[in-house]
Amino acid sequence: MTGFVRTTIVSVFAGATAVVGMAAPASAATQIQDGLVNVAVGDISILNNADIGVVAQIAAQICGVKVGPVAVLGVAVDRSGDFRTVCQTDQGPVTISQN
Repeated sequence: MTGFVRTTIVSVFAGATAVVGMAAPASAATQIQDGLVNVAVGDISILNNADIGVVAQIAAQICGVKVGPVAVLGVAVDRSGDFRTVCQTDQGPVTISQN
């Protein structure tokens, strides 16, 4: 019985170590939320590493929409590291991206 218990404990410990080892690289890949994002129209960057509030005001002015929803998009971009399109203009999409 002692050999069986020892084998079981070692197996559980090895499995837990493998799970933690696989989770560590995933957490290292997450974005740092710093409240700064970029805004671009088409392929032209308008602001880089700008405060979300400033980006929201500029993008809302270009798109003719309210600032509040654009600020929410900016926060989502800062958290996820993804980009979001605010609107489509003749010059291209107005996008917010992680800095």
